[in-house]
Amino acid sequence: MNAPAAAHDLRQLPETLLSIPGMHCAGCISKIENGLALTPGIAAARVNFTAKRVTVTHLPELAVPQLVEAVGRLGFEAQPVLDPATFETGAESRTLLKALAVAGFASMNIMLLSVSVWSGAEGGTRDLFHWLSAMIALPTIAYSGRPFFRSAWKALSNRHTNMDVPISIGVILTAALSLFETIVHGPHAYFDGAVMLIFFLLGGRYLDSVMRDRAREGVAALLKHTAPGALVLDEAGRSGWVDAKELQRGMVMLVAAGERLAADGVIIKGVSNFDMSLLTGESVPVSLGIESTVHAGTLNLDAPIEVRVTETGAGTAIADIARMMEQAGQSKSRYVRVADRAARLYAPAVHTLAALSFAGWMIAGVGWHEALLIAVAVLIITCPCALGLAVPAAQIVAAGALMKKGILVKDGSALERLAEVDRALFDKTGTLTLGRPEPTNVDRLGASDAAIALGLARASRHPLSQALRRTLERREVEAAVLEGVAEQPGFGITAHWQGAQVSLGRPAQLEAEMSALAVELKVGDRAQLLTFEDALRPDAADVVTQLSALGLESGIISGDRASAVAPVARALGLTAQTGMQPQDKLDAIDRLSTAGAKVLMVGDGLNDGPALAAGYASLAPASASDAGQNVADAVFLGDSLKPVVIAIRVARATQRIVRQNFVIAIAYNAIAVPMAIAGMVTPLIAALSMSGSSLIVVANALRLKGAAR
Repeated sequence: MNAPAAAHDLRQLPETLLSIPGMHCAGCISKIENGLALTPGIAAARVNFTAKRVTVTHLPELAVPQLVEAVGRLGFEAQPVLDPATFETGAESRTLLKALAVAGFASMNIMLLSVSVWSGAEGGTRDLFHWLSAMIALPTIAYSGRPFFRSAWKALSNRHTNMDVPISIGVILTAALSLFETIVHGPHAYFDGAVMLIFFLLGGRYLDSVMRDRAREGVAALLKHTAPGALVLDEAGRSGWVDAKELQRGMVMLVAAGERLAADGVIIKGVSNFDMSLLTGESVPVSLGIESTVHAGTLNLDAPIEVRVTETGAGTAIADIARMMEQAGQSKSRYVRVADRAARLYAPAVHTLAALSFAGWMIAGVGWHEALLIAVAVLIITCPCALGLAVPAAQIVAAGALMKKGILVKDGSALERLAEVDRALFDKTGTLTLGRPEPTNVDRLGASDAAIALGLARASRHPLSQALRRTLERREVEAAVLEGVAEQPGFGITAHWQGAQVSLGRPAQLEAEMSALAVELKVGDRAQLLTFEDALRPDAADVVTQLSALGLESGIISGDRASAVAPVARALGLTAQTGMQPQDKLDAIDRLSTAGAKVLMVGDGLNDGPALAAGYASLAPASASDAGQNVADAVFLGDSLKPVVIAIRVARATQRIVRQNFVIAIAYNAIAVPMAIAGMVTPLIAALSMSGSSLIVVANALRLKGAAR
């Protein structure tokens, strides 16, 4: 932090959000954060690599154009983000996919021509194949190499360097030498190597871009849960539709039963049940009346209400959750992958060796052509294909093995982080439990009472009523014919059956020791309490035991009430933190992370989104909300919780294979590089040996196919 900015309280300084699409690696993150922090007037800079954005804390007198200029001096293009809640997804991925397709098609055709040359084609035939390869390769390199060339040129023009600089030099040098060899009727050309290198690099960059798009879609999916607008009542008593973006504080919204709220507010008329799982994760609806606070995105279940708007747009609680999800993702953005750490040292070392080889042989007097051939042989034989495949080959095989077990891993770095977790936190509803309340005592109902209960349950959209309806229908109960069915907001459904009043709704009194999930069926003067249970996942206790054996301490972190969480905590022998809002969960994970723990978060609700983003690694069941699935590192299918254990075991096995692959790649280079520097290896033999080392690495990675047992 520079001195003038350091004299100010960071909490009082303005923040500006900039989009930097040119970030591609951990080196970019470090360069931007450290470079901006040294700029006069800037106090701090925090990169969100997933969103390709940087939050700059700066002095008030520093304008946005000056911030953009400061980023430009570091070699990156930037533009201000006017609406933090909006994300442009897919544009970069589509561009990379087009370049990848062109490079892939070209490399296949050039390889066919190269095979003909390797098979013994000579003279004019060989020259023809080389020229055909050049006609395919040069336009392909110019088109598909643009992402690397642009980034390298931008960095060099600002007197900086990045990982794209050595990549660009290697590709251009190889293509230029190949063209020269073709012109002078040389025996070797290396167009296939240059194009394949671009293809593999584009493949990795495309997959990384898709992963970031999915992460950004998590925030976008969360924001979609707010209503697009509301019916607003004006001072003259007339109602009219107003878009959510145009809602203002003080307006009165008319919210019908079954509608979601478009803004935060306070109820000024009416009583109804609300599905608050969006914010709390609790499955039981909450009854709210006049003066109660309601939030955008929550669902009004039972009756029409009037709400006076208190917060709109970016000020709503759901927008706060979206911001927390994005900010929490910054911790993962700072995670440096194994491949990135290796590449920082490997690429500069390779190009230094090639340059020294060229200089050494020039001094030895062999001439520039022979010296350049030796330097290219060094470049080819040390091409980081084996090193580059060491990580993705293992991760792809592991991801395939996990997919067969119903576990979808979204990003290779997730496996690296999963292998390192030492603490597991579980949400309750929908994670440790199935999230599907089922009635526990319907067997006590007589035939007529069951028919009445089904008739009433069909008239209600309350989650417990729907659970009761499904159970009775499975039992082939025939619904009673009811008359005068009506809904009493906050209390339930009433009707008449054969002259008697019947009802299904909130119990008049619920014993403390009984289930908090219950409805009361009344037929005349008779009342029966129907209790419900959100059952544990069948293997939850066994999973907790297995996690302990793997060295992970587990706990529950839930938005539910203590009374609802206590039975689950007792059954599993876990400590529980209850009644937690999204920010509370974030704070809990932050405290553990600060203490050195690497937290695995397992959750399903929208309210778990920020916690899933903040965890060192995260998993979500397939039943999770869209936002939860998108922001989690992996998603698992089915009612079993065992995929959590399987994912950790496979991740640890993957890391062992990755380390072995690095040893193989390093051993290969330790043998091959000195031979290439000594001029004992031709470019053709260098290409074949490089391919051989890559095949060994892939074969070793295939051992992971049986890891997900």
